[in-house]
Amino acid sequence: MLLATSHMSPQAEAAPDPNLRSLLRDVRAGDAGALGRLYGSHADLVYRTAFRLLQSITDAEDVLQDVFVGLPHALRSYDDRGLFDAWLRTITVRTVLMRRRAALRRREEPDDALATVSASSPTFDIADRITVQRALEALPADLRIVFMLKEVEGYSHAEIGELLGITSGASAARLFRAWQALRSTRHGS
Repeated sequence: MLLATSHMSPQAEAAPDPNLRSLLRDVRAGDAGALGRLYGSHADLVYRTAFRLLQSITDAEDVLQDVFVGLPHALRSYDDRGLFDAWLRTITVRTVLMRRRAALRRREEPDDALATVSASSPTFDIADRITVQRALEALPADLRIVFMLKEVEGYSHAEIGELLGITSGASAARLFRAWQALRSTRHGS
């Protein structure tokens, strides 16, 4: 999924189905079983989004936990318009960014490097996946986050700018620099 994005813009999607609405209502009401069912159906989405941005298994697992612990409270701001998955991805991205800012304040880097290679794209052989993964890991975090949000998650530069507190032009510039760095890695420059 790295180079072929199939996501629509998070704001241009349909309303949730009635079963999901009922489940979300139960989670808002404090039903732990409903939260467990929601976790079962959406944990993979949260984990994959966090992992793509952080490139750390441990940090992605922490974000997964943080998102679902805070979800009953966060759902108060969800107004049942738009696709729930898109809203949840946005909550995940914001959680990642808050953790990143906190780590920068403490001057820490993410806990661990990637231990496995994503198998989400069967068109790449394992050597290609490793090469791409290493190139992504080598990007500075600010470039990698913009790259992943734009090229993998499908956000627009305006949406990325809003999430990161930068202009859409700065987002486009970071994406350009990320692509330059990835191309220079591929060409061995």
